[in-house]
Amino acid sequence: MWWLVVVVVVVAVLGTYLTWTATRVERLHARAVDADAALSGKLDIRAKTALALADTEAPRLGRHAEALRAAGHASLDSLPEERETAENDLTRVLRELPLPPDDPALEEVRRVNRRVAIARQVHTDVVRDAVATRHRWVVRLFGLTRRLPRPRYFNMDNPD
Repeated sequence: MWWLVVVVVVVAVLGTYLTWTATRVERLHARAVDADAALSGKLDIRAKTALALADTEAPRLGRHAEALRAAGHASLDSLPEERETAENDLTRVLRELPLPPDDPALEEVRRVNRRVAIARQVHTDVVRDAVATRHRWVVRLFGLTRRLPRPRYFNMDNPD
């Protein structure tokens, strides 16, 4: 009779652990979706800031103003699978601007770039944690991620 109590306790502990693990996996994946949305919002703000800079500083930027406008619009209009390339292009165009790095016109761009870098770091950390939980043997054995899409890293050059 005591073996029945042991079996019930083991099943209850295993069930509790699986429930806790499944909840953790789902929570991490939800955080990854939220971090992706936050990063996308910061990238949109950066593109709009670049467009505003191109409009206000067009005489000083010369031909670079048109390249900045094109990169900003490409960033805003890009599909999710093209977003990394568009953001890398915008970063490259911002680096090639003929303004000195300490120019006051670039202050807002620098501020937005810092926010993008922070959002990207948070996104990377959350995705790393979600992917790490996907590789745990319990998660794989019981298929706890079958209905959850795998989070993707966002690879882009660091905006200076």
